[in-house]
Amino acid sequence: MAEKKNQPIRLGVTGGAGSGKSVVCERLGYHGVSVILADELARRAVIPGMPAYKKIIEYFGTEILDADGNINRARLRQLILQDHEKKRALENFVHPEVFRLMAEDYQAAGENGAELVAVEVPLLFEVGMEGYFDYILTVSVEPEERIKRLMARDQISREDAESLMRAQMPEDEKQNKSDYVLDNSGTLEETIESVDRFYQEFMAELKKTIS
Repeated sequence: MAEKKNQPIRLGVTGGAGSGKSVVCERLGYHGVSVILADELARRAVIPGMPAYKKIIEYFGTEILDADGNINRARLRQLILQDHEKKRALENFVHPEVFRLMAEDYQAAGENGAELVAVEVPLLFEVGMEGYFDYILTVSVEPEERIKRLMARDQISREDAESLMRAQMPEDEKQNKSDYVLDNSGTLEETIESVDRFYQEFMAELKKTIS
């Protein structure tokens, strides 16, 4: 795989809200995979001084800022949850900056000798990023379990959790568009075992492909 060192294989990791994509990516990182988290990129994209920050304040107003002048993501999430126009506006502000940061991090990973880069992208299919990746892994969880996880993680109502899920592409459609599907409905220990098995099988297939 040495000849690929400056062009790492790109694995897109996606799945619905509350599916546990970050946990899967964290375990892949344990195996030495270079990991890029879209949520971290989104946080970097909206810090004071970034282009998206100014656009968001101009559109939503200063009431979405906290006492330190940072964007209150929970407050912003509430504003767009039931308003599709505001949601599209926010995506138009943030996504271009996220894509730019993602490209920078991918290039840096290649320069550091990474063979495989896993990029966690919640809305991978929704924003049409299929062509960016060599392979796509969808993390799947039963709907009821996702609702429970979202309510606990984000401290939101069941209604808001269901609304968030409805705003995303249906689970079966994501699975049909993916190269791999990993079921994450079980315990953390079961997830770790599933990721370890996926990694070993994926790398074995990859070596056969490029050998």
